[in-house]
Amino acid sequence: MSDTIERIELDQNSGGASCGAPKTACCTAPASKWTWKTFPGKDYIFSTWAVVLGGPLLVLLLDQVQFVPFVTFAIQAFLGTLPYIAFAVALIAWLKASGAEAYVGRAFEGRETQAIFLAALFGGLAPFCSCEVIPFIAGLLAVGAPLSAIMAFWLSSPLIDPPTLLITAGALGWPFAIGKAVSAVALGLFGGFLVSVLLKTGAFANPVKIGSSASGCGCGASPQTGRPVWKFWKETERTDKFYVELKTNALFLVKWLALAYVLEAALVTYVPANLIAGVVGGEGVGSIAISALVGMPAYLNSYVAPPLLAGLMDQGMSAGAAMAFMIAGAVSSIPAMAAVWSLVKPQVFATYLGLGFVGAVLSGLIFQLVI
Repeated sequence: MSDTIERIELDQNSGGASCGAPKTACCTAPASKWTWKTFPGKDYIFSTWAVVLGGPLLVLLLDQVQFVPFVTFAIQAFLGTLPYIAFAVALIAWLKASGAEAYVGRAFEGRETQAIFLAALFGGLAPFCSCEVIPFIAGLLAVGAPLSAIMAFWLSSPLIDPPTLLITAGALGWPFAIGKAVSAVALGLFGGFLVSVLLKTGAFANPVKIGSSASGCGCGASPQTGRPVWKFWKETERTDKFYVELKTNALFLVKWLALAYVLEAALVTYVPANLIAGVVGGEGVGSIAISALVGMPAYLNSYVAPPLLAGLMDQGMSAGAAMAFMIAGAVSSIPAMAAVWSLVKPQVFATYLGLGFVGAVLSGLIFQLVI
């Protein structure tokens, strides 16, 4: 009987494994086999910061000559966006701490059509590239603005702004510059109204990724007045909320935009612009579609693209293919996609890419027919 009891205790102490030996000499459970899933550092190796820091280090090890230009480009691009990040982070934290986020989102209720038009027009005038627009998209998502209006702004904003309009006109002529401006607003309207229709079918019910800077809620309005508490610093709870949101959103946006600009630096350094654009020469519908496909991951910003495309058009590239390439590249470069992916769920991200591609092709075809 005592042997039975001892064996039962032995089984319990050893996780149910019995070797039939006395308790003092019993074998222990075998050590768990090492697998990649159990490796404690795997989350850090594949983290965003690992890429941000590892990219420049890799350049330093393999191509020391390009290290300083690589890092300088990434830092300068990031510093250029820093004022937008600071403004967006402070605004999000203030709206959430004061309880005003719901009121901002409610301002669009019943005015979706007007909001889409205003977003598309404002996006065409705002001097933001596809990366700089990310902090503002995060803010709009955080306060509950309709996805249709956000998509309109998202699509039109990177395409044209006053300086780009003048540069494009100087390199490619006013017809091309005006055509691009019209395409920017038209693409924003097209995307906004299409998303509006999809929303009515039940699509994109929860577009924001959990844990992103665009998710979460604030303290709510004042229970006494039902209005936002603009002077939130008079209440400890709201002040604490402000600092928490400030820190969380700052870390989130800095992390993803740092990744975006490291990727951008890699593209600019190691993928010659003329090599990318040279692939899309030729005329016809096929060249327009290929131009849009190649232009989406390529990095040719609105200041570099016009002179380069002007040279390619002199060598036989069609105006429609040039328009498709320029629009696709501005809407959805790899740096922008990396940042966008962090904010919204995959179905919204895929819709954004699809709209960018279709819009670029349609713009190229229409421009080719008009010109």
